[in-house]
Amino acid sequence: MRAIAVSAFRAEPSLVEVPKPDPEPGEVRVKVEYAALNPLDWQTADGAPDGAVPPVFPFVLGTDFAGRVDMIGSGDNTFRVGDPVFGRVTAPPPGRCGAYAEYVCVPQDSPIALVPRDVPLRIAAALPSAGTTAAQILSSTAVRSGLSLLLIGATGGVGCFLTQLAAARGIGVVAAVRGDEGRRMKELGATATVDTTTGPDTLEAAVRGLYPDGVDALVDLVSTDEAAFATYAALVRDGGVTVTTRGVAAPPGVAWTDFRLAPSAALLGELAAAVAGGELEVPVDMELPLEKAPQALVQNRAGGARGKTVFGI
Repeated sequence: MRAIAVSAFRAEPSLVEVPKPDPEPGEVRVKVEYAALNPLDWQTADGAPDGAVPPVFPFVLGTDFAGRVDMIGSGDNTFRVGDPVFGRVTAPPPGRCGAYAEYVCVPQDSPIALVPRDVPLRIAAALPSAGTTAAQILSSTAVRSGLSLLLIGATGGVGCFLTQLAAARGIGVVAAVRGDEGRRMKELGATATVDTTTGPDTLEAAVRGLYPDGVDALVDLVSTDEAAFATYAALVRDGGVTVTTRGVAAPPGVAWTDFRLAPSAALLGELAAAVAGGELEVPVDMELPLEKAPQALVQNRAGGARGKTVFGI
């Protein structure tokens, strides 16, 4: 089967032919129709974290997928052949079954769920990582209706979902954007947008103008150094909370959460139902063929993502 893989950590991804995987007991094999790009995909290709299960090379990349169940392993059956499903690859060993491939095998009790009838598979593929991350970040901040949230990295997949989910709860979202992205973020529910390309002091002035005592929460999806994170954290009121998805330490005296994703099939089902009901828009910005994935990964690594990129397989 065709797949996007690396031959070693930090090697360039390329289109390769690898054997079609067979489902083990408790697994299903999915004929993948769409896979979605996530920063985790190129981060994983850079090297496994300490203590991780040894990888299998060629290492097939990709985390999020949507397609149809093609084969069921032995054991109890949650799904049937032909079911439209979407989900997130989480099972070891890394690289044995990545989403950037024609087929993927995943445990039936992993984050995998049925796709509602009215949701296209290309839309469902963009949901798992970004949608789950946004929903769980919002829960971790405990920000309720009438409060405020400053969002750094608002225009990527996670930011677009988080803006919508927060706005639906009556939370005032201040979205940091670049250039002409403000209109789209307001359409997704942002209370205010700030173009950070106009100068280093623009964001602080805008936030202080809206919330003189500071915002109630900060979610920073971008900063990789403590100085940048501390600058944004200074805009949070006393007693507020800060969240990072990049593992950056917060300055002293700041309530801080280092977010870690905990995906589940139940949450995927909730997100898909919200999409089917018109309550949640999935921001697919670009659709590319699978062979274009290596170039898309390079662009994503450079930053500045707008919505989600999906690969048709």
